Amino acid sequence: MFHPDDVPFSSPEIPEVFTVFRKKVETSVTVRTSLEITKCSENQMPFLDIKVPTLHDLGFEAFEAHPKTAFPFQGGETSALERLQNYLFESKKVGFYKLTRNGLIGTDYSSKFSAWLANGSLSARTIFWEMKRFEQEHVKNESTYWLVFVLIWRDYFKYISLKHQNNIFKIGGILQKEYEWKTNKYGIQQWIDGNTKEPFVNANMIELKKTGWMSNRGRQNVASYFAKDMLMDWRIGAAYFESMLIDYDVHSNYGNWMYISGVGNDPRNRKFNITLQAKNYDANGAYQKLWLQNSLFE
Repeated sequence: MFHPDDVPFSSPEIPEVFTVFRKKVETSVTVRTSLEITKCSENQMPFLDIKVPTLHDLGFEAFEAHPKTAFPFQGGETSALERLQNYLFESKKVGFYKLTRNGLIGTDYSSKFSAWLANGSLSARTIFWEMKRFEQEHVKNESTYWLVFVLIWRDYFKYISLKHQNNIFKIGGILQKEYEWKTNKYGIQQWIDGNTKEPFVNANMIELKKTGWMSNRGRQNVASYFAKDMLMDWRIGAAYFESMLIDYDVHSNYGNWMYISGVGNDPRNRKFNITLQAKNYDANGAYQKLWLQNSLFE
């Protein structure tokens, strides 16, 4: 969202505390306008004759989206812009984003923009300026600000990666902290299969395995459980997310895993109380029932 030439820090000067970064860019950087793409004539676009390979061509089997998925959308810019239009101007769900963003079930508890952002079908700048138009035409509130807030977080992890380079992949993270991490294969597989002692963790891991998607709240909980309860090497969890998430973004994925695991941008080294989290965010157990009931037979 914030162009590197406009950010008031060189790479080595990027603040280690997100709030410092956020306040500086919010007050001193103007988001550039989205690029306007002009239409080309056919003789300027020779690649139009190129056939896009099918999954079969690439050696994979065709599949259908899981009927319970919270991300039933298609890829590509057209689908991305349709979702942007729907979430902002048709349903106006963005006006309640901060209240619903910790949801677990359905398509509209969050924007779901991340997959298109990750593969470049949608830009953060496009979202930002459409948000500004929504605020002018409809409502400006804490929820509309919060969607921009999470885009700033996304930018921040990119700039932290520029600053710390390969350290984001090292076991000590950007803090270079030493913990006694485990690499027990059986324990790792239990986590992957959703077969731990925590039903809330299990439900989220089964959702990920079956759909390639997991909510923000779920990601924080399963990562905390993996790193802080099981004491497993956090990079294994991050690598599994990398292999499964349809919205995988290298900077956000490893940035968040470091953050949760105590080797990143959170010096407090917190640990999630999974039982309390389940009580707070899935009080009636609807989400756990959705993914745990007969999960072995689906």
